[in-house]
Amino acid sequence: MQFLGYDIGSSSIKASLFDLESGTISSTVYAPETEMEIMAAKPGWAEQDPDLWWNYLVEATRKLTSNGNVNTDQIKAIGISYQMHGLVAVDRDLNLIRPSIIWCDSRAVGIGDRAFQEIGVENCLSTLLNSPGNFTASKLKWVQMNEPDHYERIHKIMLPGDYIAMRLTGEVKSTVSGLSEGIFWDFHQNRLAGMVMDHFGFDGEMIPEIVPTFSSQGALLQSVARELGLPPGIPVTYRAGDQPNNAFSLRVLNPGEVAATAGTSGVVYGISDALKYDEQSRVNSFAHVNHSEENRRIGVLLCINGAGILNSWMKRLIGPGEFSYDRMNQLAAEIPIGSGGVTILPFGNGAERMLGNREPGSIISHLNFNIHDRRHLLRAVQEGVVFSFRYGMEIMERVGIRVNVIRAGMANMFLSSVFQEALAATIDSKIELFNTDGSAGAARGAAVGSGLATLDEAFAGLEKIREVSVDKTKKQQYEEVYHCWKNDLLIHLK
Repeated sequence: MQFLGYDIGSSSIKASLFDLESGTISSTVYAPETEMEIMAAKPGWAEQDPDLWWNYLVEATRKLTSNGNVNTDQIKAIGISYQMHGLVAVDRDLNLIRPSIIWCDSRAVGIGDRAFQEIGVENCLSTLLNSPGNFTASKLKWVQMNEPDHYERIHKIMLPGDYIAMRLTGEVKSTVSGLSEGIFWDFHQNRLAGMVMDHFGFDGEMIPEIVPTFSSQGALLQSVARELGLPPGIPVTYRAGDQPNNAFSLRVLNPGEVAATAGTSGVVYGISDALKYDEQSRVNSFAHVNHSEENRRIGVLLCINGAGILNSWMKRLIGPGEFSYDRMNQLAAEIPIGSGGVTILPFGNGAERMLGNREPGSIISHLNFNIHDRRHLLRAVQEGVVFSFRYGMEIMERVGIRVNVIRAGMANMFLSSVFQEALAATIDSKIELFNTDGSAGAARGAAVGSGLATLDEAFAGLEKIREVSVDKTKKQQYEEVYHCWKNDLLIHLK
């Protein structure tokens, strides 16, 4: 038996097949070859066309099934991972009304901040575990205020993964985990957050039917099956936002366990069983994939919008053509700890939640034209992202997330030995790196959600590739450089 997993990112669409018998990911593909476009009509805006996600999902599926070793009749279920916090709106015919306002769009910051005060700070934090902030509910309010003609046409709103599931099955559904990431969920009443719906003036009919994260959520339509080259009737049995799914892909499910990613954005995601919150809502708490009313599992999420996107920007800037990330990592390793005094703040991809929704931009400091070259910049990028992780994790500690071991997929910035060493030493924590990613997690989730595999069976083939220990001889050096970086940050935030 095999299970198909999709990861709907803002850079690409990835598809993987999980083979239950061997316990391994048998095939993985992605589309497009270059990063997908993010439309920014104004500073701070970020939109994507959901039809673009679909078109590349079709392309990725066809690439996957064109492999002669793939028997599509063996695919028993589909799982979906998706970029969180996006707003997708459709009319009664399930046609798109406008492009999706995606996760890194910051146009609704002011709306969320006002709602935070008007609903009540303590009320929001104790009930929603977050401020309304720049999340999906606030983005919907922006549409209501600024595009009333579009708003009047809305039949249902969805998160990006809900939209993909709708295209696959024709059914509009969502999950508690998904609604919590949009700040639509009341954790005390365990239902749709009436205080948010009433304050913003939203009709509850806009919210999709709620289904469990692991469950049968609709079957592949015959017309869609023909388009994808798959048998009709395959059930969708799992959907989750990219960070809860990344944690799931690493089998991070219980209190005290912590996952991390360093893709376009950088994320640390720790599990708690307590309804705790940061009083300034700089880190956020959502229902994890295995959360239930009886068995609370809250994912505490630190998100740094500017992480891998800074690395890719630097690649385009100084290394056009065949200049690879491997080569960038090699050059960064030629420079000692501290990047020769150069510091980079990686905050150039929208409002940063951990900075109080401020948008300081990315700042390069202490650059000397007679001393520094591209190697210093490349190392300063990696150290800057690491130090932003440390800064955010100091906040996480205040809500009870203690980090002893971090699990991460061997991907993106975690492929760099400089990044691995710097992170382990800076946060004083061992790092375990595994052979998994978002689409692999979604495929394993599909197996569990279908009822055809237990958790143990789904994760039997999860392999730890590398373990990075704290280099005690370098820890103090990183500590000193971090405090210089932090001082630069605090100066720019004044």
